[in-house]
Amino acid sequence: MKTYAVILASGTGKRTGLTTPKQFLKIGEKTIIEHTINAFEQNEQIDEIIIVTNPDYINLTKNLIKQNCFKKIKTILPGGKTRQESSYIGICAIKEDDGKVLIHDAARPFVSTRIINECIKALDTYKAVNVAIESTDTILEVNDRNIIEGIPERKYLKHAQTPQGFNLKLIKKAHELAKNLNVTDDSSLVVKLKLADVYVISGEESNIKITHPTDFIIADAILKNTT
Repeated sequence: MKTYAVILASGTGKRTGLTTPKQFLKIGEKTIIEHTINAFEQNEQIDEIIIVTNPDYINLTKNLIKQNCFKKIKTILPGGKTRQESSYIGICAIKEDDGKVLIHDAARPFVSTRIINECIKALDTYKAVNVAIESTDTILEVNDRNIIEGIPERKYLKHAQTPQGFNLKLIKKAHELAKNLNVTDDSSLVVKLKLADVYVISGEESNIKITHPTDFIIADAILKNTT
């Protein structure tokens, strides 16, 4: 049974306020997407990698892959209008019926070997796996008038990260059943459709998603501490 990594890199990066999608900006000497691909390329348990990228940056993505001599890239595909569409595009590129698939945000370049390996191992027991860290802040539930309606207990709240891991048949079924649903990630599909329990493994504070301009400062500091 093969293990696949689908790296989602089709975002436009609007929240960074920059004209170039964030995944193609540099941290240190390499772009964010290069750091991210390398994490899966170097992992011995990953058999093949699928890149779903911004349609306007397919040639750049191909050039970056060639420059780095990445060997595990199976295909590069243009992404859809939403994350959900892009994820489905990546999953459909896997023609096998059985396997494990990890779906990861290209904007999380510091995913560790430990996280990847634990996701893969957990899929021996569970059909769906998520990664999350403890919530250190109190979370407020507010209504449309910005009035607090509830304060959930923090011990039951976590901040989700990626990768998210799935049994291949399960996640394909989830996407096929959920074409009219609008969710922010793949595990939400599984939860909403009640297809399987989603097991949560511990993430890491360094596994940040680069979203805002200040995140580049944090990313530079993380890179310096890991090289």
